Amino acid sequence: MKKTPGTVRSFALYGNSDTAPAWAELVHLEDIPERSSRFDWEIDLHFHEGLLQLLYLTAGGESEAFIDGTRWVLRPPCLILVPARAVHGFSFHPQTDGPVITAAQKPLESLAALTAPGLLDHLRRPVVLEVAPDSRHARELQPLFEAIQHESQWHADGGMAAGMALLTALLVQVARVAATAPATAQSLRTRKALQIARFRSLLDEHVRRRESVSHYAQALGITPGQLSRLTREVLGISAQDVINARVVHEAQRELVYSSLAIKQIAAELGFEDEAYFGRFFKTHTGHRPTEFRTLARQQLA
Repeated sequence: MKKTPGTVRSFALYGNSDTAPAWAELVHLEDIPERSSRFDWEIDLHFHEGLLQLLYLTAGGESEAFIDGTRWVLRPPCLILVPARAVHGFSFHPQTDGPVITAAQKPLESLAALTAPGLLDHLRRPVVLEVAPDSRHARELQPLFEAIQHESQWHADGGMAAGMALLTALLVQVARVAATAPATAQSLRTRKALQIARFRSLLDEHVRRRESVSHYAQALGITPGQLSRLTREVLGISAQDVINARVVHEAQRELVYSSLAIKQIAAELGFEDEAYFGRFFKTHTGHRPTEFRTLARQQLA
């Protein structure tokens, strides 16, 4: 696996040429060997635009994950949560097994904000969690993965609502595991990876203020140039690109899952006027806000 980003590619699902919008496929589930074995168990660094991934390694030998510059040692059974736009790759043991869920992060965040606000932090931060094989958590996780797989294959009426509800329940279980189990390989987190994690956390807090690279650099105690070099080294893009991507993510979520007018969304996200917001959004998505809202809601319907 390439551990240093050059051109980090975006995939809907790794190895697929399509980059379907995050709202088009709300929940996808497959087993790790189904995709990883096609690439000799080596998944190069990449990211998913708007898509969260949750892996549950249930079998196999010691493997490795690289997420936003952090190396994690994977010893089954363990859970791996990779939020949207996190640059990640895997080096799996050839006998690795277990389910992988890929899901749209925006609707999950909207649902969590209404039903379990405490989940938002878990949805936005990469983590690897040990799961004790004979624990209550291990017994409760597998049935939820199986129920989600059943809904994703059944295609019955109300499947989307059932799938999202089950996924929320699964994430509640992940949060419970996090509350009782130590994260794996914390000692392997580099200073750069910790700075990236802090930068992402600050972005989550201040995304609606339209703060500059200089603002975030000052909060991190480094120069704007150092911050951009850091993000290019770890994430493969500039600090301004990271900021813009987070703003676009928030704008898309509001456009699809809120009833606010475009002018209101622009103001909520710190834009001077609706026209400026429209130009910014089209530059980064290829669609005007009204077009995006219409297309996304049609696909959801």
